[in-house]
Amino acid sequence: MVTETLAGLRTRLVVEGGRRLAGSLTVPGAKNAALPIMAATILCEGEVVLHRVPRITDVDVMAYILESLGARVREQPGGTLVINSTSVTSHTAPYALVSKLNASFDITGALLGRFGIAEVPRPGGCVLGPRAIDLHLDGFGRLGASVDLEHGSVIVTGRRLRGTTIPLAKPSVGATKNLMLAAVRAEATTRIENAAREPEVVDLADFLVAMGARIQGQGSPSIVIEGVRRLHGGEYTIIPDRLVAGTYLLAGAITGGDVTVRGLDPTMLASLQEVLRATGAEVAAEGVSVRVQAPRRWTATDVTTAPYPGFPTDLQPLIVAYLSLAQGTSTVEETIFDARFVYVSELARMGADITVAGRTATIRGVPALKDAVVEAPDIRAGGALVLAALAAQGTSEIGGLEHIDRGYEFLEERLAELGAAIVRISAAEPVTLRPHVGETQDLAAIVSAFGARPAAGSPGTQPGG
Repeated sequence: MVTETLAGLRTRLVVEGGRRLAGSLTVPGAKNAALPIMAATILCEGEVVLHRVPRITDVDVMAYILESLGARVREQPGGTLVINSTSVTSHTAPYALVSKLNASFDITGALLGRFGIAEVPRPGGCVLGPRAIDLHLDGFGRLGASVDLEHGSVIVTGRRLRGTTIPLAKPSVGATKNLMLAAVRAEATTRIENAAREPEVVDLADFLVAMGARIQGQGSPSIVIEGVRRLHGGEYTIIPDRLVAGTYLLAGAITGGDVTVRGLDPTMLASLQEVLRATGAEVAAEGVSVRVQAPRRWTATDVTTAPYPGFPTDLQPLIVAYLSLAQGTSTVEETIFDARFVYVSELARMGADITVAGRTATIRGVPALKDAVVEAPDIRAGGALVLAALAAQGTSEIGGLEHIDRGYEFLEERLAELGAAIVRISAAEPVTLRPHVGETQDLAAIVSAFGARPAAGSPGTQPGG
């Protein structure tokens, strides 16, 4: 498997705030591209070699799901996975694994496309509010499949799928991916209208094309899929993770630092660059890198999340953390998920002044954040709490790492490369946050006293780091 799964281990991050981050990092592969592409290997005959696969626990879960269906998955050094789904015989996904991962529902379209039937429990993952699958099911029905809901599972049956036009009520990333997977081996031509335009959707389409599919229009609101009889194996490299890149840029910005991320198309982060410039930060995008230099104190601005190319909902918690230290009052409106602001009470424990009404947060900037013991409720909220801790006065402690490890590869090691004082520790005993840890060697002493351990799969400790 790719990494040790950290769920169930009582670990925490200890962060000494107040350090200016500076330096550059290369962006790892995108979680939200890797997971649907792994699901898509169900449609392929022969070995598929995937490069730049992030070493995160969500990838582990998807690998376990594929293996439970009969696929063979093995890891090679350097973030490469080799998947052979030729021997897959089951069309029924196990609840215990699917319940841990929202992206697991992507296998529905792939199983339907291969076997003409898929039985998949409703997906799990981060608790961000209801994740409707109506658009998926409606699209499957338009392709000629029947849909039944039994005991919390979705059973989709369509022994002979036929292409058609599928107008989506909204540009759903999940529905666009699933319908593309189902349609790629359907008879005739399928057109998905009002399709999601996210880079991760484009990457899935590009992977399928590399394996023999006929798809046009990815990245536009209209995707056209001409069905083929089979897909073959091959090699493919996952795109960089724009959300992880945005996290590191905001980590530099919130600490008044100077951080560059390398290895991605800057247009993937155009909306974040626009927001950062509006706060007074200097942003330079050149070639395959983006650099952010933060002012001594930045100004408030308003942000509204939207489907790509709008501001990504997954960066919303992190921009709220950043704006909590801005001069003036900002508003952030969430248009994608109903319960995305569940983390706000944790930021408030660190001194942030935020009021939420419905889908809008009003952030009144404060001069400083303070250290606290907080708990991450989901992946990106965990990233936001880490950012707040990096900027806070004093030493903070962050729990809920089972969420953070689902989406961030070696987070503490990468931040340490930029100058952060951050370490993962065992939670067997409480951490003493007073007296204040003032020097790096003092933080190391605390870590030593409480039995610190490196993150699972940390660089230099396991293959593929």
